[in-house]
Amino acid sequence: MSKHFFDYDDGDYVHSISDNMAIDSDGNMMMRMSDNMAMDMDSGELHFVSSWDNDEDDD
Repeated sequence: MSKHFFDYDDGDYVHSISDNMAIDSDGNMMMRMSDNMAMDMDSGELHFVSSWDNDEDDD
């Protein structure tokens, strides 16, 4: 199941494509670092995002 969340640094919406990878509305790949942080795979910058919960945390 895919999730949508918001990237506060870029002002983009992000769509998850797996548990730890996502793509934003500009086509940039993002990797989940924590529930509220992701790394831009092109620049290596960390971005603050709205809640990107990990499905494995739902025990």
